[in-house]
Amino acid sequence: MSDAAVDDPIYESAFVQEMVKQMRALDTYGVQDKLNPQDLLKPFIMTKAQRKEIPVVGDPDPITLSRVGAYYNAIAMLIEQECGLMARPVVNISHEGFGSVLIIVGALVAVDRNVRDVHRFSFESLSKMKDDADKLLNVALGRIGQFKEVAEL
Repeated sequence: MSDAAVDDPIYESAFVQEMVKQMRALDTYGVQDKLNPQDLLKPFIMTKAQRKEIPVVGDPDPITLSRVGAYYNAIAMLIEQECGLMARPVVNISHEGFGSVLIIVGALVAVDRNVRDVHRFSFESLSKMKDDADKLLNVALGRIGQFKEVAEL
């Protein structure tokens, strides 16, 4: 990793720090304990050309599915930190790589996203991943603010 990447302020953001926590939580045997955040989050970053090389035939592999779960778990944790209410991610992906993700707060569906081609789940850069997460977080917090009574059920 270059010094510029190590000093990049994006690694200090709440989202990236939560992603690192989620990825470390997936590593139950401590195999990746010595990886720095850049290397730990590297599987989430792919160019369009790299994504095209991944076939979408067959079942998505468990590692990819766990990365999808980690991404939405991180967003759910940020929702909890912001509003103080429990957020539960529900990821339902078929064996073909299509499905939906819900983040539920109380009785409110705060995030509802359809996913496809989960085999190729990635972002072009860490900043684009953070931007996507920020958009989902803003939508969720807006819905929670608008329907606070439902979110508190």
